[in-house]
Amino acid sequence: MSQEKIEILKRSLAREKAARKAAEKILEDKSRDLYYLSEELKATNNKLEHLLTEKSMQLEGVFENILDAYVVMDLHGNVLKFNEAATKLFGYDVNKESLNVTKLIYKEDVEYAMSSFFKLKTKGFFKNYEARVYTKDKKVKFVHINASLILNKDKKPVAAQGIVRDITAVKSLHQQKETILKELEKRNNELHEYAHIVSHDLKSPLRSINALISWIKTDNESILDKNSLQNFSLIENTLETMEKLISDILEYSSAGASLKNNTPVNLNELVNGLINFLYIPKNIKVIILNELPVVIGDKTKFQQIFQNFISNAIKFSNKEEGLVEIDYKELDSFYQFSVKDNGIGIEKKYHEKIFKIFHSLNKSKESTGIGLSIIKKIVDLYEGDVWLESEPNKGTTFYFTIQKN
Repeated sequence: MSQEKIEILKRSLAREKAARKAAEKILEDKSRDLYYLSEELKATNNKLEHLLTEKSMQLEGVFENILDAYVVMDLHGNVLKFNEAATKLFGYDVNKESLNVTKLIYKEDVEYAMSSFFKLKTKGFFKNYEARVYTKDKKVKFVHINASLILNKDKKPVAAQGIVRDITAVKSLHQQKETILKELEKRNNELHEYAHIVSHDLKSPLRSINALISWIKTDNESILDKNSLQNFSLIENTLETMEKLISDILEYSSAGASLKNNTPVNLNELVNGLINFLYIPKNIKVIILNELPVVIGDKTKFQQIFQNFISNAIKFSNKEEGLVEIDYKELDSFYQFSVKDNGIGIEKKYHEKIFKIFHSLNKSKESTGIGLSIIKKIVDLYEGDVWLESEPNKGTTFYFTIQKN
C-alpha cells in the first residue's frame, strides 16, 4: 500500500475518532441533563403527591366538619357519601348499607322532589329547596337543600352534591308563632268588643244619674241653698269627667287595633277638614306650612293623631295670639310630621312620661291623659316614632314619623 493511501486512512481514522469522541461527549452531557431532569421530576412528583395528600386531607376535614349535612350521590340517586352531620340527621351509615335518596322523600313531596331533581340534572343546580324527609327511624324532618352537579374534566356530570340543613325546629317555631298570632288576633277582637260593651254598660248608669240630678235640681231649685246647688254642679262635672274617661279608654283600645283599612289618605284634606271642624278660638291661628302628602293607611287613625295634637295645642295655649303650625318633610323610609305651638310648654323631665296612659300634666275634666298615649299607640302601628322639643312658656313641637309603604 502506498504511503499516500496510508496517510488518507490515518486522517480518516482520526476524524472518526474525533467524531466518536464528540458524540460520546454529547451523549454524556445529554445523559447528565436527563439525570438532572429525572431527579427534578421525581422531586416535583413527590411534592405534588404530598400536596395532593395534604389537600385531600383538608377536603376530608372540611367535608366532615361542615355543620350541615353534606351528601354526595350518583346520578341515579344512590348515596355515595355522608358526612357525620348527614349520618346523624338521616340515621343511615352509608359505609355499611346502601341507600337511595328516594327512600328519604316524604310521600306527599314526591312530585316536588322529582321536579327539583330534574332541575338539578338540566340546569346543574337548585337552591332553597324545602321539603319533608323521612329518617331511618321513620321520623319526619323539615329540610332546606342547596345542590349542584359534580363534573369531570370533560365537563360531563358524574355525580351530585348537596348541603342539607335541618329546619324542623324553625318550622315548628314558625307554626307556633302563626298559631299564637291567630289566637292573639282573636283575643284582641274579643277585648275590643268587650270594651264597647263595657263602655255602653258604664255610660248608661252615668247618664241615668246625670238625668236624676238634673230633675232633682229642677224640682227643688227654689228650696236648695247655694252650697247644695254647688254640690250638684260638682256631681254633674264628675259624671261628665267619668263619661269622657270611659270614651277615651274606648278610643285608646280601638287605637291598638291592627291596620286593616289601608287606603290612600289625603292628609292635606284631612287636616283642613279638622281645622274647619274643631272649635278654634279667634285668638289662635292654625296653619299648614307645607302641603301634606297622600299616604296609605287608616283614615280614622290619622284623624285621631292630628285631632289630638291640634286639640292639645289649642287647649294649652296661653298667649294673646296663639299659633299652631303643622309641617311635613319626606325622608328615605319615613314621612316626618310636626305640630308646633307657642303655648305653655313642657318641662324636659316630663317628655317621656306624657306618652304613657293617664299621665296628664294639667288635670282637668277636659284632659284624661289618654290623647298622647293614643297617638303613641297608632304611631307604633305604623312602625314610626314620636318625640317632642319644648321649653316652658315658649311652646312645644311634637314630631312623629310613619313608615312608607
